[in-house]
Amino acid sequence: MGPLVGLLLGVGLLRAAAAGCGYESCPATKPDMLNVHLIPHTHNDVGWLKTVDQYFYGARNNIQHAGVQYILDSVIPQLLADPTKRFIYVEVAFFYRWWRLQANPMQQAVRQLVSEGRLEFINGGWCMNDEAATHYNAMIDQMTLGLRFLQETFGECGRPRAAWHIDPFGHSREQASLFAQMGFDGFFFGRLDYQDKANREQLQEMEQIWRASASLQPPGADLFTGVLPNGYNPPLSLCWDQFCSDSPIVDDVSDENNVDSLVAYFLGTAAAQAKHYRTKHVVMTMGSDFQYENANLWYKNMDKLIKHVNAQQLNGSQVHVLYSTPTCYLWELFKANLSWSLKYDDFFPYADGPHQFWTGYFTSRPAFKRYERLSNNFLQVCNQLEALAGPVARTGPYGEGDSAVLRRAMAVAQHHDAVSGTEKQHVANDYAKRLAAGWDACQVLVSNALASISGNKENFIYCNYLNISVCPLTESAGTFMVILYNPLGRRVSWNVRLPVKGASYSVTDPNGQMVPNEVVPISNFTRAVRRGRGDATHELIFPALAPPLGYSTYTISKTANRDLRSRLAKRIREQAQPWVDTWSPREFQNEHLRVLFDPVTGLLMEIQNLDKSISLPVSQSFFWYNASIGDDDSAQASGAYIFRPNHSKPLPVARRARTYLVKNKLVQEVYQNFSSWCSQVVRLYAGQAYVELEWTVGPIPVDDGLGKEIISRFETSLQTDGRFYTDSNGREILERRRDYRATWNLSQTEAVAGNYYPVNSRIYIKNKKFQLTVLTDRSQGGSSVADGSVELMVHRRLLYDDNRGVGEPLLEPGVYHDGLVVRGRHLVFLDTVESSADRHRLQAQQEFMAPQLVLAPGGGPSFHRGQRSLKQFSALKQELPPSVHLLTLAQWDPSSVLIRLEHQFERGESANCSQPVTVDLLHLFSSFTITSLQEMNLVANQKRDAMNRLSWRPATGAARRQAYPPLNPLGVTLQPMEIRTFLATIQYTGPSGGQAEL
Repeated sequence: MGPLVGLLLGVGLLRAAAAGCGYESCPATKPDMLNVHLIPHTHNDVGWLKTVDQYFYGARNNIQHAGVQYILDSVIPQLLADPTKRFIYVEVAFFYRWWRLQANPMQQAVRQLVSEGRLEFINGGWCMNDEAATHYNAMIDQMTLGLRFLQETFGECGRPRAAWHIDPFGHSREQASLFAQMGFDGFFFGRLDYQDKANREQLQEMEQIWRASASLQPPGADLFTGVLPNGYNPPLSLCWDQFCSDSPIVDDVSDENNVDSLVAYFLGTAAAQAKHYRTKHVVMTMGSDFQYENANLWYKNMDKLIKHVNAQQLNGSQVHVLYSTPTCYLWELFKANLSWSLKYDDFFPYADGPHQFWTGYFTSRPAFKRYERLSNNFLQVCNQLEALAGPVARTGPYGEGDSAVLRRAMAVAQHHDAVSGTEKQHVANDYAKRLAAGWDACQVLVSNALASISGNKENFIYCNYLNISVCPLTESAGTFMVILYNPLGRRVSWNVRLPVKGASYSVTDPNGQMVPNEVVPISNFTRAVRRGRGDATHELIFPALAPPLGYSTYTISKTANRDLRSRLAKRIREQAQPWVDTWSPREFQNEHLRVLFDPVTGLLMEIQNLDKSISLPVSQSFFWYNASIGDDDSAQASGAYIFRPNHSKPLPVARRARTYLVKNKLVQEVYQNFSSWCSQVVRLYAGQAYVELEWTVGPIPVDDGLGKEIISRFETSLQTDGRFYTDSNGREILERRRDYRATWNLSQTEAVAGNYYPVNSRIYIKNKKFQLTVLTDRSQGGSSVADGSVELMVHRRLLYDDNRGVGEPLLEPGVYHDGLVVRGRHLVFLDTVESSADRHRLQAQQEFMAPQLVLAPGGGPSFHRGQRSLKQFSALKQELPPSVHLLTLAQWDPSSVLIRLEHQFERGESANCSQPVTVDLLHLFSSFTITSLQEMNLVANQKRDAMNRLSWRPATGAARRQAYPPLNPLGVTLQPMEIRTFLATIQYTGPSGGQAEL
């Protein structure tokens, strides 16, 4: 530590004020004046144009000059030198790294600054997550990770009071609901639609109460929400960072003296801004992207600004300027004791001009969006098995397991330039690399846990390329094991598909009973995608069952009967034949559904629900929008952020598909080939109540010079009156209306892009009787651009940048550098309106928390001498009710676990499942005994009964305080859409976790 820093540390600590943190630390304001709150801040993207490491260390400045470590190095001495100064910091992923590099004296000085509210953490997540492409599970986890670090490092003073999403490109209702449940008193954001902003400024509705749930009892999901006046930038001409070219304040005797003109300009700017807000307080964000590497530039000029503006009060000015924070600004708004209007919808889609709708990123980088979703699935499996097996999961026969690597990588991936797909290609590669490292560390942990619980040290194999039918073990072994681990709290059935080379196999379940199975040929679609990776000729298919929060082990053996094998090989050849005209009508069906295809085009034509006697004409095909490169109306091109087709009518990939049918006792599949780069399998398993569409798209051809945005479109005869429905971050459903916004009169300028919304897990249309629901396996953009239709954008490949900063076109190279190939699934339900939620809620959760396949050759030694082998295991004493989801089970510390139980139905959407439900949490688990239980807020940084959020008064009705009933561990009641969070001290029932056999 140098002498200058030592001096500053000493001066700062000596001059420190005695006030506490939070609202107690707020500076005095002048109630009879307009108070201008200057908020010194920096916005540090956790990856965008540079990788996380490049941003932190300041590497690759030829791309962008930015070094986060230098920002914190520069700001802290400024704060220590002057108790009046304030600074806020947001991105804990960066602060965590900086903190670990600091010596103890600096850490102690920072703790002092935090305890006095001079350095204040806002938002507090590992990153500032995206709100369109994120799922609520991962959003909660990344916020928990960041807020836990702040709590453990700084105590109660490290807990942020205000949420702060200044850069995400649109704002979801579920995000606001989650923030409220996390204990935030308010929320500020920077971006909203340009028409919406103009309307709000005129009506003075830049600040209001967001009622962010239609199910949770107010004020449980109510959140005071404010729109910042300048995005997150300073007012024009008032930027004093080293990146800015605005004039500094010169107050010496000099020809450059500009005090009078700058003060007059500032007073005018403050007065103009105040016209749009309702109190005697306005805010100015003094900072921007990666600013404050030289904090002295900012603070020296702001000191002068405050001095000279406030000096005008002697001349009758009614403006008072002060250093402040979002927390202190929020506190003044609360003390104004006004009533505030209510908002019920969300802030999608976002446009910053008539032809600039930020709806392309809902789909951008679709492969990474899927990888992120799969990674969360595996992280939850990893978390659960760590909690169930205990210490042996972290240190066991397979090495050192660590769930934190994947937890941090997943948290980084939620950043609003990560899963959104709006980063440079090398940064996207880095995000994927981080997730892969997390998978590796969790695979060690999962192997340790499974060996401990099952009693056998097997050579566990993780085949991560099953979606393209590649798995060396199953392709080569004559005998192997399949362990199907189910992370859900209810039992599930799952159709296992494994790449093989043989024609005949036997499959036995955990009890030694034979399981029916079929072998089908691998399609040319899959061969084309995998290229040289793997050489399986067939896929083995069998239905499997897995108990709640547990696993089942299946044994697969290649059969040696030559006569049987030849008969099966002949049958395999016969079951994969092109349809011929004599097979009309072309259809397949199971117990629940009949699916019909057009005999001329080969396209899906009709779906029939046999249980409900419903028949609906449904056609489905692939189309592409030609991406605009600019036109006479606007130079705006389609890009990573912005979707702008050059015509509202898309072009068909093909008007007919070449088809063939695969049909056996377990599955019926129609293979549709639309082009050399677009194909699909329409699939119906035995007993399945939905139609599965597995699509493969890419490499999208662009040698014709045209960027293309590919959609899957469903067209029906339903009269939908311009309405369709999409989920909000995987939870509650919002009604959408074409060419309509609930809070202002929309002037629609982009008929397609202006009607696109984020679809995280489902989209549906309905009339008064019937509903067509489509589930997705990743976040996508979707819409209903005509009555009775639904479309989902599955892939995009573009040739031009959209001029929003990323500086390169969305032209993903893929594995072989000739364009990205994407494979995914849509699940289609047809049911009555009143029964649809029972179907799509449970299936969507099963897709999101899918069973994890772990394979092994078999024959491994015992984990402990004499330990009995468990081929089936459940960590629950009883299955959870259908409406209850075990959202989180994760190790918190060596003696406690974090548990979240969620009611996964909305109020009124299901006759049976939308009722309150009660669970005996104390006796739920078999792997451990709960010895004490503490209920927490959603992110576990406050005891639930200690939550005391500010109580805002809505324009209609009185202010209400949240009531929390006393905890009864024997009867935890969940209301619709309620999430309850617990820290449980536990004692394991066995030496290495639970040993419950079914």
